[in-house]
Amino acid sequence: MDNSTDFNSLRGLSVFLLGMMGSGKSTLGELLSRRLQYRFFDTDILIERVAGKKIREIFVDEGEATFRELETQVLAELSSLTKTVIATGGGMVLKPMNWSYLRHGLMIWLDVPLEILVKRLKQDTSRPLLQSTDLDSKLELLLEQRRGLYAEADLRIVVSDLDTPTDIVEKILTAIPTVIKDFHPERDHN
Repeated sequence: MDNSTDFNSLRGLSVFLLGMMGSGKSTLGELLSRRLQYRFFDTDILIERVAGKKIREIFVDEGEATFRELETQVLAELSSLTKTVIATGGGMVLKPMNWSYLRHGLMIWLDVPLEILVKRLKQDTSRPLLQSTDLDSKLELLLEQRRGLYAEADLRIVVSDLDTPTDIVEKILTAIPTVIKDFHPERDHN
């Protein structure tokens, strides 16, 4: 597809990118938003703005429960927007209430294999949930806890080690028309 492709089939529907930390939601969200001529928001960045501190500090100072509440507040605000690509936090799918907001748009799961996530996150010290001596086991546990929830997305994009960000965006753009004709945002994901 070329850059002039018009995605009228989305009818202004926002796109929520779901997936594990390190799956590329922020990077791909920016690229996808440009291709769709949509706005882009990253929920983690917005949470930091609302809280006035880094996510790591929120976890340390106030705990994960407070972070999850902020996450829901930010998602609630974003869910009313149209023509927006939203990169969500990896744990966004954990709270049942969040699904009512996610259903306002097209949910795309970036399904990245564990070994790629480990490689991408090995040197990342900014993620509170990964402050563990055994990164592989921690990521595997988180992925197992969340995989079934991610699978509730409208679209699953499998990412390989060979895919560039541009390749993945092309996969998304190619796949959107295959699901959008059957898209019914009122269905229940719980």
